[in-house]
Amino acid sequence: MRIFLAGASGVIGIRLVPLLVKAGHVVNGMTRSPEKAGLLSALGATPVVCDVYDATKLEQVVVDFAPDLLMHQVTDLPDDEKLIAGSSALNARIRREGTRNLLDAARAADVERFFAQSVAWSLPGDVGQATQELERVVLANHGVVLRYGRLYGEGTYYENSQPEPPRVHVDAAARRTAEVLEAPSGIITIAE
Repeated sequence: MRIFLAGASGVIGIRLVPLLVKAGHVVNGMTRSPEKAGLLSALGATPVVCDVYDATKLEQVVVDFAPDLLMHQVTDLPDDEKLIAGSSALNARIRREGTRNLLDAARAADVERFFAQSVAWSLPGDVGQATQELERVVLANHGVVLRYGRLYGEGTYYENSQPEPPRVHVDAAARRTAEVLEAPSGIITIAE
């Protein structure tokens, strides 16, 4: 399968890329950070440096790659968990505008399969509304919503402890994601 993975340099993406490549998939890994292109290449993906908000370039790179599946693993979360409250507007924008741009690019490329990251718990305020909108628009376009539990493990906010449920180890989250690529449209909860 040809897979365009947006958010490939994120905490799930860097674990998912080698799993997909090992399974024989051809992966274009999108990151907005030129510094992370080398990492994606080392993991076996063809790196694509593109910002999810650059709709014109995004559409072009997706059309050029002609994927069978477009997976949206893009978030805009700070490295420090204590800063999440102050960044909720950024993550809400990703869920609204970023998702819309990725879906538009998928339609332009006639991509039949679309997966998008969500969460398995309720979020408050605008970011919660944005998450609900993401899920609605993905399902309305016959996509798959991946509701992840709170991630723990190396590179997450919970490297040395476990968060409250719903939760899932980040390595298990990536493995389970790689196992559901043929899933029909709907919601898949990935949690312990």
